[in-house]
Amino acid sequence: MPRQFVTPPEEPEGHTFNDDETPRVAYLVGRLDRALRRHIGDAVRPLGLTMQQYTALSVLAKRSPLSNAQLADKSLVSPQAANEMVKLMEQKGLVERCPDPNHGRIIQIRMTDEGQRVLGECDKEVMALEHCMMESMTSQQRVTFQRHIKEALKALGAGLVETD
Repeated sequence: MPRQFVTPPEEPEGHTFNDDETPRVAYLVGRLDRALRRHIGDAVRPLGLTMQQYTALSVLAKRSPLSNAQLADKSLVSPQAANEMVKLMEQKGLVERCPDPNHGRIIQIRMTDEGQRVLGECDKEVMALEHCMMESMTSQQRVTFQRHIKEALKALGAGLVETD
């Protein structure tokens, strides 16, 4: 069942959060998501990865080994797309699949040393992109920005991160 959201109370007179000239937060976040996907894709493509493969390697770096279903969920792709993606990454020597020692039908996916090397190179590019994106912010503003994003994810039940 989809989550139900409550309409916020009216703003006090003269204090409008979204007037005609202020874009909705959802729109701004959507635009940011599209821009980040495009720029990250452009940054990792010369290193032989797609945006989705980079995301999967990033997930595996923090939570390895994972089943295909777990990797799909945490990488924000369908299980079918994850299966195809893993096949390609396995051919490139970035990941390996091994039977789960505790469950005969589950195959675990883990990153190889080559996958870690490529991820390290990609991370440098993405860190440069993040620096560019937040260069006008102070260190404290960056921490606050990240905290607010985590809180928004938690409020929407995204389940990706915990707030500090």
